[in-house]
Amino acid sequence: MASLMIQGCGSDVGKSVLTAGLCRLFTNRGLTVRPFKPQNMSNNAAVTPDGGEIGRAQALQAQACRTPPDVHMNPVLLKPQSETGAQLVVRGRMDGTYRALDYQARKAALLEVVLDSYRRLSAQADLVLVEGAGSPAEVNLRRGDIANMGFARAAGVPVVLVGDIDRGHVIAALVGARAVLDEADEALVAGFIINKFRGDPVLFDGGRSEVVRRTGWTDLGLVPWLPATSRLPAEDAVGLEAERKGGSGRIRIAVPRLSRIANFDDLDPLRTEPEVDLTFVAPGRPLPGDADLVVLPGTKATLADLAFLRAQGWDIDLLAHVRRGGHVLGICGGFQMLGRWVRDPAGVEGPPGKAKGLGLLDVETDLTGEKVLRPVRGCLAGTEAAFEGFEMHVGRTRGAGLQRPFLSWTDGSPEGAMSANGRVSGCYVHRLFDQGAARAAWLARFGASSVGGDQREIVDAALDELACALEQHLNISELARMAGLEIAT
Repeated sequence: MASLMIQGCGSDVGKSVLTAGLCRLFTNRGLTVRPFKPQNMSNNAAVTPDGGEIGRAQALQAQACRTPPDVHMNPVLLKPQSETGAQLVVRGRMDGTYRALDYQARKAALLEVVLDSYRRLSAQADLVLVEGAGSPAEVNLRRGDIANMGFARAAGVPVVLVGDIDRGHVIAALVGARAVLDEADEALVAGFIINKFRGDPVLFDGGRSEVVRRTGWTDLGLVPWLPATSRLPAEDAVGLEAERKGGSGRIRIAVPRLSRIANFDDLDPLRTEPEVDLTFVAPGRPLPGDADLVVLPGTKATLADLAFLRAQGWDIDLLAHVRRGGHVLGICGGFQMLGRWVRDPAGVEGPPGKAKGLGLLDVETDLTGEKVLRPVRGCLAGTEAAFEGFEMHVGRTRGAGLQRPFLSWTDGSPEGAMSANGRVSGCYVHRLFDQGAARAAWLARFGASSVGGDQREIVDAALDELACALEQHLNISELARMAGLEIAT
């Protein structure tokens, strides 16, 4: 079995996307490929067919490999709930909430879990492509590491280091990583990739040569800024620092960027629609007064983000929006906020407490019980517009508003709630708009038309485009050799 680990000089340098592209590239060459990330930290997650939970990036990489997502592809997932604490998910199941210091004490045991999952994937694949987390140059975190060199050393996996030239300082980032890695870790680095280059690549020939001279690592290629990446789901909220917009059409959708926003890729399909202008509203800015629809997205900490929403004055903006006749949609945690009360008596998502909701739906939520993780199918209520998605939440919601369901499951049972005037809706379903029919039916309510197409097909086309670009710009035969493969050029 062959394997290769893609690490980076920092977060958001393109590790996830490059790994996904290489997964599709080698899959297209007829190999059985599996993605693997020992430890991920993200509030964007996906549900596996057997009801487990993994990082969204690994679900994308599984799609790139044309295989269903599996909990062993991301055995350790951290979902931040505060500045110092996170929910720990081990092999798809919630394992409690830990402060950062407490989590460090668990890493030794988790390394064995990680290695076991890696071996299971290795047994079913010709090639395992492993993605690191953050940067191996963060040597203050090296002790007990399971995400980067700690895993690479334990599993004996060669490493390729990625530098992001778009943010600048890439020569220093790569050379600096070489300088701070200890000898045994540095020996695992087989080569480097420069990512996100804009302009004439010849202008950086000297820079690439300088990295080779100072590190001794193999130059594996210079990847340009690729438009296909904008059609792939983002792993975390770093990409939302700049407002992400779709078209400039007849319907304007505003999304408040909550402090613990989760699964915001639910809205990616709407960004592809020419008649939709989708805006993520940054903290400190008001919700636009001319919005047709405000979407309250998922959140990893409902009570904390409800307080955050109020601190921004967005609750006032939202109520004014409703008085003007505007529409509101709440998804998962956003659905819970729209009700009359949210209670967390056991402190599942933070300190125990309760708060009045926004009062726009006649429901109440208690954050108790087992976490719900399951794939789901159904239709928008009163239509034949089908959707496929998943539920991923703690909490049970009840109240008279559920008697006016927003959705119906395939067996006809109701899901979600609507206000009496039909302008405020909420549900627990993620990926609601991935199917073209459901998206078109929803947009038709606002007098907008849809270009159609399922999101999976859009992402598949982007993955193929990405794989073709990597074939052109990377030394694939050398990457394969480093991984332990011999393939035709």
